[in-house]
Amino acid sequence: MKLSRGTKLVLATHNKGKLVEMRDLLAPHSIELVSAGELGLAEPVETETTFIGNATLKAVAAANASGLPALSDDSGIEIAALDGAPGVYSADWAGPTKDFGKAMQAVYVALMERGIGFTKPLRANFTSVLCLARPGAEPECFEGKVFGHIVWPPRGTNGFGYDPMFIPDRHKQTFGELNPDVKHVLSHRARSFEKFAAACLE
Repeated sequence: MKLSRGTKLVLATHNKGKLVEMRDLLAPHSIELVSAGELGLAEPVETETTFIGNATLKAVAAANASGLPALSDDSGIEIAALDGAPGVYSADWAGPTKDFGKAMQAVYVALMERGIGFTKPLRANFTSVLCLARPGAEPECFEGKVFGHIVWPPRGTNGFGYDPMFIPDRHKQTFGELNPDVKHVLSHRARSFEKFAAACLE
């Protein structure tokens, strides 16, 4: 069953950047979006080792706690030279204060410790899994990816997370520099959202 216009949907996050981006994506569909943070819902401990696992865990917890349909996003950056790290642990690299400046610095340090510099493009991708959970129903998950490379130092103040160090393929600006409208078309979250919208929105 698709979500009808006017449905109240919980976004299972306390991340204000994700909330802003998802509200922009949902605006044409007339869905009323409220975050788990705004409802005072606790953040579940992310114990899974995959994006799908963590997205499912968060969506189910928010749906059960609120009694409303809940949408979660689990996403991260995967850097080839770091064997896919930080991956599902992308938020953990930002520490308890979610300082992504510190997280990007940690990426730089990890690369330097391996003797890897930025003399050539370092391949990376962002992955996003959106999961929709409804009380009493099986969760549905949708995956999107965007490929590109990382740069140092980070550039731009748009977006959030690792956006200032990631340049998508066929572009010269980082996600931190790109106009948000352009990023919304290109991003991993936009791609997972496209699949979610086709399956779950009127």
